Amino acid sequence: MLKYLIQKEFLQIKRNSFLPRMILMFPIMILLVLPFAANFEIKNINVAIVDHDQSMLSERLVAKIASSGYFRIAGYRYNDTDALRMVELGTADTILEIPYGFESDLVKGSEPEVLISADTVNGTKGSLGSAYLTSVIQDFSQDLRLESIPQYAKNTIPVVVEPQYRYNTNLSYPDYMVPALMVIGLLLITGFLPALNIVGEKEAGTIESMNVTPVNKFTFILSKLIPYWIIGFSVFTFMMVLAFLFWGLAPTGSLATLYLTAILFVFTISGFGLIISNYANTYQQAMFMMFFFVMIFDFLSGLFTPITSMPEWAKIISYGSPLRYMIDVLRGVYLKGSTIVDVVYDLLPLGILMLTFNVWAILSYRKKS
Repeated sequence: MLKYLIQKEFLQIKRNSFLPRMILMFPIMILLVLPFAANFEIKNINVAIVDHDQSMLSERLVAKIASSGYFRIAGYRYNDTDALRMVELGTADTILEIPYGFESDLVKGSEPEVLISADTVNGTKGSLGSAYLTSVIQDFSQDLRLESIPQYAKNTIPVVVEPQYRYNTNLSYPDYMVPALMVIGLLLITGFLPALNIVGEKEAGTIESMNVTPVNKFTFILSKLIPYWIIGFSVFTFMMVLAFLFWGLAPTGSLATLYLTAILFVFTISGFGLIISNYANTYQQAMFMMFFFVMIFDFLSGLFTPITSMPEWAKIISYGSPLRYMIDVLRGVYLKGSTIVDVVYDLLPLGILMLTFNVWAILSYRKKS
């Protein structure tokens, strides 16, 4: 009986003109487009320059800022009022004010002060932009200091600091985000689609025909979920191939760990989707309920911000997010070379959530036979 019910589900998916295309295009969009958008690197910061000194060294400082790759010179202004007006109009993010006597103070060996005024409506952009600009100015000061050192001191061996980064050696943000975005794709395909499929049948009234048949509810639930499990694992493999071909990103750890975690995650999310379908009577209800919980799962998973940076109450709530454990495992396997032993503390709570959601889904399904 289960075999024929699964065949029926696959036929329904095949007959749907939109669903197969979405299943194919969704992972492509997630892995080929979103890593460019979901990027927290701060670049192209517009800087308004107020140069009261108009000297060679002040122009050299501005040129160094422009060549850093993080800043764009938005324009030169003669006073603070005009520069602030640029910030108010949104054409500048930061103001750099170079005082009178900037060059003469540097020549004399004293330390001139420059003023950095940042628009902190976007706190992250404002703080990081100011930090980047401060770093460029410090490099400029260091360059001038080395130029003023006597020749005999230049021949001495300097102290060289060579940073060595572990795991993500190139500090590539896509390498950090791509594994997490793969989890989002798996979530929507194996959790969202089964829930909408069941609610769609409920809204159309066709599910009532199944409820009066001798098929027990466990078999019926499996027939609804197994096709999406198969599709989910296929899409997961497809996303891994895309990550390798497009981003050059391949797992450095155990593939067995990767797929074991994917199995637990898919079972967990499909069970959660089934719970939603049991309590929703229409497409709209199901979609709103899924969006509500998916948003909570996303923001409490460490997808965008580290869990360690969250307040204690948010950390406690995050233990109920299956995405937290799946993202942690994928980033570990891809970047750190993690094995099952390394991620056992992610697999155990994910297994507990899987059992909880699926038992709840079976018990809450209204079919009595």
